[in-house]
Amino acid sequence: KDLVFKFLVVGDYGVGKTAIVRRYTEGKFSSNYKITIGADFSVKTVQWDANTRVNLQLWDVAGHERFGYMTRVYYKYAIGCAVVFDITRYSSFQSVPKWLSDIQDKVTFDDGREIPVVLLANKWDIGENCLSNEAISKFANQKGFKAWFNTSAKTNLNIEDAINCLIEGAISLTKDDKALSSSTTFGISSDQQKNKEVADTNKCCT
Repeated sequence: KDLVFKFLVVGDYGVGKTAIVRRYTEGKFSSNYKITIGADFSVKTVQWDANTRVNLQLWDVAGHERFGYMTRVYYKYAIGCAVVFDITRYSSFQSVPKWLSDIQDKVTFDDGREIPVVLLANKWDIGENCLSNEAISKFANQKGFKAWFNTSAKTNLNIEDAINCLIEGAISLTKDDKALSSSTTFGISSDQQKNKEVADTNKCCT
């Protein structure tokens, strides 16, 4: 069966959201910072198991958009989210609760269940960590994150594992939801879908 999952990637400006999405969908990394205006999305197809193919839409939401009226539009139909902060910039970590609250306020299932959310401590490769693993683990548990990962878009550290965690959570929550099928494109036109490069991959890490 084919599933279509829309995942959000949110967090303050400059934490590496675009780099994470590009690394996952294209296998590329660039150190040139390019600000995202509004939101952008990329797609990738994952052969999850012998019977399940997941068509992912990763929505990269600009860091300043948390205060914008457009977030409800960007968040609509999302079924998973990664909240990203820069492990070298404590101020970006301080914003995580605000991003999480924004997601919890605006994105829920009809029956009130919350979507799975993971926390990504990005730029781990730099080695100038402002928080210990223990502190992040305690915070993630207190806030109800499904999991947290130290990540690096530059070295591809834990990027695939983090997205797989979201896929697992989404599949678990929507096993019996017939609305999530190949015909569901979450408001994205078929032309837009076709214009995005889709890469096939297995879920297993190499």
